[in-house]
Amino acid sequence: MKNQIGVADYGMDVWDGGLFNLEARLDVLKACGIGGIEWLRAADMAEAVQNACLFHRKGMDFASCKMSTPELTLKCASAFKKEYVWIDLACQRTVPMEKFLRRSNIMVKAAEYYGLKVALHNHLGSLIEGQDELDMFMKAAPGVYLLLDIGHLHAAGGDCVRTVEKYHDRLAAVHFKDIFYKDQSIGLDRWWERLRFCELNGGNADLPLEAIAKVLQAHHYDKWLLIEQDTHLQSPEIDLKKSADILKELFY
Repeated sequence: MKNQIGVADYGMDVWDGGLFNLEARLDVLKACGIGGIEWLRAADMAEAVQNACLFHRKGMDFASCKMSTPELTLKCASAFKKEYVWIDLACQRTVPMEKFLRRSNIMVKAAEYYGLKVALHNHLGSLIEGQDELDMFMKAAPGVYLLLDIGHLHAAGGDCVRTVEKYHDRLAAVHFKDIFYKDQSIGLDRWWERLRFCELNGGNADLPLEAIAKVLQAHHYDKWLLIEQDTHLQSPEIDLKKSADILKELFY
């Protein structure tokens, strides 16, 4: 298996109430057969080095960094030879698209200085929610890569398979989750009431997981597979191990 399986551990923070012990979290994930976490998080570079040493000692890795300022994030990701950082800009649907595009393109240039790529994370409730918005943005910001979230795009009515086909050479990473609809009469403006994100194969939204995996493999995708489950209804390691086992079956 060429791909590294990791966790975007926001859902673990929600379940636990925060991150209190990085070493304990890494131990839990390693026991689930998971190789890392999406972000190395730290308040400053000294703590980042300490945390990176911990990842290394545990035989774990991280895909990118999340620091206290955008510039420090870029410096940290560059120092640890990572490929990308998130676009860390305000992107609520009230933000003018022109402003978001301008700032995103500025961030691309800033990241190039550090030898990094900048990745857009599509998300319900953000400026880049549905397929048309994603396609428009990717055309208007040709230097931006895509951190594709299959759950958010599918829930917004987008086509994940076509998106991988179209942007396979601009993928920075992929977030994997499934969708459980709670009340489809509720609109996307209240998406957190309409649905919850759940473990792979635990949803009811007909997410084409196998087709997405096949098209990724057809294009020789060899980057991070990041499990992200915002809402856990039981101890997270149960859900995360199930999702990790499914990804291993799909990507072997």
